[in-house]
Amino acid sequence: MQHNASLTTPYAIRNMIRNEDYTGSTSGFVPGFVQANLVILPQRYAFDFLQFCQANKKACPTVASSRTPGATSIPNVAHDLDIRTDLPRYRIFKNGQLIEEVTNIKEQWRDDLVTFLIGCSFSFEESLKLAGLEIRNITENKNVPMYMTNIPCESAGIFHANMVVSMRPMKPADAIRAIQICSRFPDVHGAPVHFGDPAAIGIKDINRPNFGESVTIRDGEVPVFWACGVTPQVAIANAAPDFCITHSPGHMLITDIQNAHISAF
Repeated sequence: MQHNASLTTPYAIRNMIRNEDYTGSTSGFVPGFVQANLVILPQRYAFDFLQFCQANKKACPTVASSRTPGATSIPNVAHDLDIRTDLPRYRIFKNGQLIEEVTNIKEQWRDDLVTFLIGCSFSFEESLKLAGLEIRNITENKNVPMYMTNIPCESAGIFHANMVVSMRPMKPADAIRAIQICSRFPDVHGAPVHFGDPAAIGIKDINRPNFGESVTIRDGEVPVFWACGVTPQVAIANAAPDFCITHSPGHMLITDIQNAHISAF
């Protein structure tokens, strides 16, 4: 299925995903609406995780969280939301180890689970495209490339990690424009954290991302790196809580929140 799903509404897309009629990446879907990363943890880990997010807002900007343990909807984020079914693909972790990927988490759901939604770079891609900047992963119909770095996050409780970044290649002048545009969106990672030499942030091979897929980098272009919402997944792997659920990278929750409403200016 191609990304003609952008012609419809977030609610229609969530219903399509809920019915498992679509289980792929949500990059480029429903322009104008915030997409969110997902972390679901047992209540006993929730405060530590919230502290980790607040200490590392660039990589882990919290869009919303469930008000009570066991709640499957977050009404101010999306109409008729069921967090157990409305993302295309989920990852189940036990003791920090990925044990399976699934298309719904009804069987795994528990009354003590707390949901966190974290801002996603797919939201600022729309503003970059409106400014005439090409987004290579969308052009090539790929999941955005993501890399582990040597940039340390601030630890909180059991959670600690180095930052994960997403990358989009651009000409240097376009990279400067991207910094200006994305500075308006601190709730979805804000301005890039680096551009140019990947080795400067600990990336050994730009053609071998840790998550997502590699994209073409053309002559005269530089890789531009944004803090990425996969960072919490690394923190979770390091902390090794006995149980956790996340989205599969690139497979986001499409919310009813408009990108224009999260712009800082």
